[in-house]
Amino acid sequence: MNSETMTVPIGISQIFPCSYLASQQEQLLVIQQSVTPQLYERLMALGFRRSGQSIYQPRCPQCSACQPIRINSQQFTPSSRQKRNARKGSHLSWQIKHTPCDDHYSRYEKYIRLRHADGAMFPPSLEQYQDFLICNWLEQLYIELYDGDKLIGVAVTDCTMNSLSAVYSYFDPDYEALSPGNLLILKQLAIAKQLAKDYVYLGYQIDANRKMCYKRQFRPYEILTTQGWVTSAEI
Repeated sequence: MNSETMTVPIGISQIFPCSYLASQQEQLLVIQQSVTPQLYERLMALGFRRSGQSIYQPRCPQCSACQPIRINSQQFTPSSRQKRNARKGSHLSWQIKHTPCDDHYSRYEKYIRLRHADGAMFPPSLEQYQDFLICNWLEQLYIELYDGDKLIGVAVTDCTMNSLSAVYSYFDPDYEALSPGNLLILKQLAIAKQLAKDYVYLGYQIDANRKMCYKRQFRPYEILTTQGWVTSAEI
């Protein structure tokens, strides 16, 4: 990666109820301006993430449950369970697009309405979807999962020089038995390896949240600690 120096103003949000842990309060460091993809990749290595056009990092007053996690795509080997999951979904097909389409939102709307009606993203709207996922200063991949001609899942994925970043995945809840969320991560890892990307960033691992504790299943993973990135073998 080419060296780059840039001054980026960082603000801090108000304290508000945490979206992931009901007993906690949340506060964020926020960069509300466009940066280059090269700088964003460096910020991801420091634990930042993207939501829409903004870049953020949890900086909560009394909690450090959000742990940045990434997978080494070149070293990743699927587990026996993940291999079974892939075989179970072997009849499904894939496409990659670089722009969203109308079908993407309809799948997102159903996913939020049926799977996350108790969350901060309910009720879903097209404006919310666009503000949350679309970014005009990064290359984006929309990795689509199909059953025949039916779109059943989408992984919105940012693409930088050396990494992919899994922004958000959603799927038709009618297909939950096929574990499409895991299939979409496996596909992101396969694409990263094919493109010679070093990592797939999966956001934050939150062990205390049942819906957010699945990411450690993809090995070898790395967790960002106060001592830097630590591999799963060292944890």
